Amino acid sequence: MALVELVMPKMGESIMEATILSWLKKPGDRIEQDESVLEVATDKVDTEVPSTHAGVLKEILAKDGEVVPVGKAIAIISTEVETSVSAPVSAPAPVAVTQTPVAVASSNGASHMMPAVKSSARFYSPLVRNIARQEGLEVAELDTIAGSGQEGRVTKHDILAYVANRQLGKSVTMAKSAPLVPASMSAGDEIIQMDRMRKMIAERMVDSKRISPHVTSFVEADVTNIVFYRNKVKGDFQKKEGEALTFTPFFIHAVVRAIKDFPMINIQVDGDKIIRKRDINMGMAVALPTGNLIVPVIRNADQYSLKGLAKVVNDLAARARDNKLKPDELAGGTYTISNVGSFGNVMGTPIIVQPQVAILALGAIQKKPAVLETPYGDVIAIRHKMFLSHSYDHRVVDGALGGSFVRRVADYLEQFDTDTVL
Repeated sequence: MALVELVMPKMGESIMEATILSWLKKPGDRIEQDESVLEVATDKVDTEVPSTHAGVLKEILAKDGEVVPVGKAIAIISTEVETSVSAPVSAPAPVAVTQTPVAVASSNGASHMMPAVKSSARFYSPLVRNIARQEGLEVAELDTIAGSGQEGRVTKHDILAYVANRQLGKSVTMAKSAPLVPASMSAGDEIIQMDRMRKMIAERMVDSKRISPHVTSFVEADVTNIVFYRNKVKGDFQKKEGEALTFTPFFIHAVVRAIKDFPMINIQVDGDKIIRKRDINMGMAVALPTGNLIVPVIRNADQYSLKGLAKVVNDLAARARDNKLKPDELAGGTYTISNVGSFGNVMGTPIIVQPQVAILALGAIQKKPAVLETPYGDVIAIRHKMFLSHSYDHRVVDGALGGSFVRRVADYLEQFDTDTVL
């Protein structure tokens, strides 16, 4: 018999820690290899952690609600056979912030001593503390940074955004402040506690408006060709592929082409530097049954055909609604679209998903009378039209670029080739 440690697994390239939501097993329970043992939450998605070994759950080392770094032991499993991966099982050090200097490994492997964070009321990950040390942030200043992570924790993006504004000489108050006018209560009013995802969305939206000066440009597009084409082929597509053909892949296809024409839309800001992204990773806002929004990412969206986009869009949307997305499928987006038309809205002013610099809202498609030019003069005809609302970060995207980009998206939609073969 051997004792092995079950550690917090790495669940994505940018995931450094996770919060334990609940244990699905209790000490003494028999567990099989790959059987789910607990549920955890990252700042991107909730997921289950499977057991790496078969055996008996001997001890739980991390409680519900505890934030655990990737690679740290969370439980001990008693296996029936000796295994080379068994390890001494001493209780790990608590995750809580200590009052003594902490050794942090740098990128070159050297170990440095960083100032302790003395505020025991707030958790800072080793990565955040290391950045604070490198940037010379005092404890009092670190405590003023508003966190967008779980329970208001400060993430890497939060502290880097703060440092960037600090370096540029901007006075940015990161601390959360109380509302100027408190909410009023009357008899019969119902108090509804925000769930974890709603609190996360609220914090990120406030942070995005604080970080990026938003400007929105609007263009109306004639999508009659797309409407007629989809009506013609959607029945055959359903029979052959067993799934629906929505308008979303048509929109993504046009956006991707426009990004290639205007690559400075596909960027991110790092302090006073602009990072032009090589890959086009398309975020796609999906409404969940709870009313919350989640944004799965289509990686390398420019490498898909229209048919390929249709299939990946359907797959991601379905798994998003069933809470079956992987953490990596919610990370790495470089541009985002949001289909407000699905709610019957004709236009909107969407909020940018940080650290991206732009987002496009797609309005409802409506029949409208329009003036068409013909060889025999102008005529009025019924056309299918929609509004495109393009919000962009005015720090790095000027009106000429932001407006030209959304105009180009509309051009590609209007010029859709009705002879396209799926």
